[in-house]
Amino acid sequence: METPGSQSSLHRANLERVVRAVRLAGSLTQAEIARTTGLSAATVSNIVRELKDGGTVEVTPTSAGGRRARSVSLSGDAGIVIGVDFGHTHLRVAVGNLAHQVLAEEAEPLDVDASAAQGFDRAEQLVSRLIAVTGVDRAKIAGIGLGVPGPIDVESGTLGSTSILPGWTGTKPAEELKDRLGVPVHVDNDANLGALGELVWGSGRGVKDLAYIKVASGVGAGLVISGRIYRGPGGTAGEIGHITLDESGPVCRCGNRGCLETFAAARYVLPLLQSSHGTELTMERVVALAREGDPGCRRVIADVGRHIGSGVANLCNLLNPSRVVLGGDLAEAGELVLGPIRESVGRYAIPSAARQLSVLPGALGGRAEVLGALALALSEMGDSTLLDGSLPASAPAFT
Repeated sequence: METPGSQSSLHRANLERVVRAVRLAGSLTQAEIARTTGLSAATVSNIVRELKDGGTVEVTPTSAGGRRARSVSLSGDAGIVIGVDFGHTHLRVAVGNLAHQVLAEEAEPLDVDASAAQGFDRAEQLVSRLIAVTGVDRAKIAGIGLGVPGPIDVESGTLGSTSILPGWTGTKPAEELKDRLGVPVHVDNDANLGALGELVWGSGRGVKDLAYIKVASGVGAGLVISGRIYRGPGGTAGEIGHITLDESGPVCRCGNRGCLETFAAARYVLPLLQSSHGTELTMERVVALAREGDPGCRRVIADVGRHIGSGVANLCNLLNPSRVVLGGDLAEAGELVLGPIRESVGRYAIPSAARQLSVLPGALGGRAEVLGALALALSEMGDSTLLDGSLPASAPAFT
């Protein structure tokens, strides 16, 4: 038994600090580990050697600042995590290892009106298929990250009201998937997972404070503060879509008038173009037409960008993020939408906050949420399981 404050407990704590730093980053040089953990270079070197000898980490030659260095990552066979993303019209699943490598990924259409049970049946089947494809040992599953398009109550894990999956309201998605697959499941809304995905793998790399704006059938934001997702005490932080832009504007699904969502979400924007472009129009098609030069689509996207920029300006004034990442289909419009966003930010944000802000398109496209689900599973797993070799091994077989 380790005595608190003893050399053995201090050594154990340092081991866990190093493993956690590498697990969250994917890979770090030893110098970066020292800066991240506050440990001395000599201590880091000794710990990395010990972890390498135990098979927990892998060390490969690299370079940093033009100098030779050693990159440290968790062993590729130390464990795996699974990401599951339920979207407006799709289900996407990815399997990754603890070195942040995606081993398999697949998406399939999902009927938005399907019941929760049908949705989880599909998820269970797709997870099983990818596990079989990769050939990984199911005893190595460290956890599952799950994304859903709606607010999750932090205390109960219950899915709140969502117009995207109305039949799911009141369900407990994490409990449902855990009962089916027998491993720990961590759930969050799609905007938060998009933020995590871009933070770890995409346009948010290297920053500690950012907002990920997702514009689809609704408008939401995932907020990262000091490198961590900020959810608020009730799990509803980031509902940027319900910032009021016009008190006399259209009635929003939340009951208020003139919310940002009523000026930017697909359900409100597409009808503006249906008389000239038909009723089968999608936001993806609007973006494609705008890129081809269609004047109506360009005007609508510019207007949407200016409205989003007003909401982003409010975020700048309140939270002062260093980066905003735009996700969803709208991000494919590039400068057609990013330019108007920056214009509104420059007009409405405090000048010092606007100067520090960069506005970028997401780098991951439709994969942001499922990769964020992988990142969520990675961030929530305990480091002691890696050091003790005690990953869950008692789950029922997948069917």
